[in-house]
Amino acid sequence: MSMLTAAVRTAAHARGARLLHPRGRTFTGALTTFGTRGHRWGAALLDEPGVHPAVVRVSKGAPTPAGWPDVLGLAIRLPQPGGDVDLLLSSCTAVPVLRHLPWPRRDFGGRYGTLLAYRAGRRRVFLATQPEPGLGSTLDAVVRAAAGPGIQLPLVAASRWGSWRSFAVLRFGPALDAGADAALAFDPIANAAPDLAPVGLVQRLRQPVYRASQQGRGR
Repeated sequence: MSMLTAAVRTAAHARGARLLHPRGRTFTGALTTFGTRGHRWGAALLDEPGVHPAVVRVSKGAPTPAGWPDVLGLAIRLPQPGGDVDLLLSSCTAVPVLRHLPWPRRDFGGRYGTLLAYRAGRRRVFLATQPEPGLGSTLDAVVRAAAGPGIQLPLVAASRWGSWRSFAVLRFGPALDAGADAALAFDPIANAAPDLAPVGLVQRLRQPVYRASQQGRGR
């Protein structure tokens, strides 16, 4: 692990930017939660109605040219009384067997999912967005869409093989400046809700890699 984190730190320092998802745009927004009718997951964010201010980042996973297929990212930060909660989602499919894998695509309006599991109560749960056609295939197109009527993404949750159930809507509007985007440093492990915790070996490996990347770029 020490060799991996050292390599990540060096690569991020050499680039002077994020090692993964280096190109992105950041927006202010809000997450409106309403729970799932007739079902409780065991986590307040999924079960309890409320409106949560949000910072939203839309990004490309690798520095590919604009409009090329890529693993696209959707990062959500929810400032909470007990500390920030960060949720990281990547482009994926809805197919149960494949929805836990990153899925390269051009269209920013497709589905995003957490890919890896969270524990809510006694079960494992995955989070995703429903597709929102018309966002385009470039970050500039997303910025234009957000500057108009704003962007609205329904959020859904599911067990490993279960069907998706709606629990929230994410809305975000005009983009913040490049400085605000560069200053953000998401950490889905350290910034997890106490009742919605990341689980699994891959999740545990993410934190030292994220920290190394942040240290390398001076964040």
